Amino acid sequence: MLQTLVDRIGASSRLGELFAGICDTGGRFAGTESEVLAREWLAARLAEATGRTVVREAIPSRGWTRGPSRVRAGGRELPAHALVRSPATPAGGLTATLVDLGRGAPEDFARAGEAVRGAIVMVRHELMFATGHIHRRRKYEMARAAGAAGFLIAFHEPGDLVVTGSSGDGGPGHIPAAGISRESGAALAGAHGTPVTLETSGVLHDAIAENLFATIPGKGPEVVVLSAHLDGHDLGESAIDNGTGLACALAVAEAMREIVPGLRRGLQVAFFTIEEWALMGSREHLRRLDPAARARIAFDVNLDSVAGADGLTALTSGFPGVAEFVRAATAGCGHEVGLHAPFMGNSDHANYVRAGIPALRLVAGFDQPRSPFRLLLTAGDTRDKVARHQLRAAAAVTAALLLAACDGERLPPHVDAATAAALAGG
Repeated sequence: MLQTLVDRIGASSRLGELFAGICDTGGRFAGTESEVLAREWLAARLAEATGRTVVREAIPSRGWTRGPSRVRAGGRELPAHALVRSPATPAGGLTATLVDLGRGAPEDFARAGEAVRGAIVMVRHELMFATGHIHRRRKYEMARAAGAAGFLIAFHEPGDLVVTGSSGDGGPGHIPAAGISRESGAALAGAHGTPVTLETSGVLHDAIAENLFATIPGKGPEVVVLSAHLDGHDLGESAIDNGTGLACALAVAEAMREIVPGLRRGLQVAFFTIEEWALMGSREHLRRLDPAARARIAFDVNLDSVAGADGLTALTSGFPGVAEFVRAATAGCGHEVGLHAPFMGNSDHANYVRAGIPALRLVAGFDQPRSPFRLLLTAGDTRDKVARHQLRAAAAVTAALLLAACDGERLPPHVDAATAAALAGG
């Protein structure tokens, strides 16, 4: 059955067409026309792929519309991009001493001590899918905790690429934050210890986002969730992150549509929005589910940035039994899948783990610092970085995981709240 699925996906032009169609909708930043266009396009494709009614889940959120940003130092004006939901600076900007903390590791903050208080802190972005990665939001939170007045993160690769991403929630106690290019970071490094001015603008407002779901029932009451996030950023096409995951999810669901009704468990395809805003869409969805509905979710396979480099890795969060499941499920699919156990709260699988539900994130480019994954969250995340054979490999591995999850006699069991909290780092 697996070989039939893999052959069906590989022989079809559908995967490439879906990927191109998603990229055509633009960067899909939540709340923009691009995201609405993508959501409607995906809803139609999801109905076609599954043959089922698409359920829309409204998610009230604190929306945000980005305005212009810049940094001024030593008579120079440098381009900047306000991080998601950054508070706006006062008229004329925020002027404070710049403290360059290099990478922005905990030891860098400890070494700077009281110098951070009241300062504009600058740290460096880094490859997100790598052993030992320190997430941007963690650096931002360390800056806030140390009393910084503002936050800058400089991209780590050359090419005048301004970096974006999320920061806080824009509420009280949060600080203006912006991404800049590597070149701007190098220029500002010479201003360490001197005043610089950060200007950010943006407007917070009430908004409604939508998650999309379609479910193909199996023989029993349980379902396996195939998740991917539909939102992105307004730089580039958000092609790798996460056009690749969306295209693979649609193609695999279409290939499995006639098979699932004969399997032990059904398949629910879930497209979450505002993932790039601290995983809000999946967090709210799981919060709303009653205990019986949660209990029926047997497993989550989350696709996020699954092509753009050769080689796939399953992020298992150390969830008991998940690594063993991945090894067994993918043994005959023709593609080796690496395993990374430490919890990484960088996509929607993390919220399933926090809910005690076995989950994994499939990702490409892990520990490949020279792959196109180094360009994520910049204007460089475009469709030309993705090869068709990479999409096919991701779809084949996804099919293997889903077939095993939907029809396996035993899957890793749910864990209790204490164990889930420990897996997610407390």
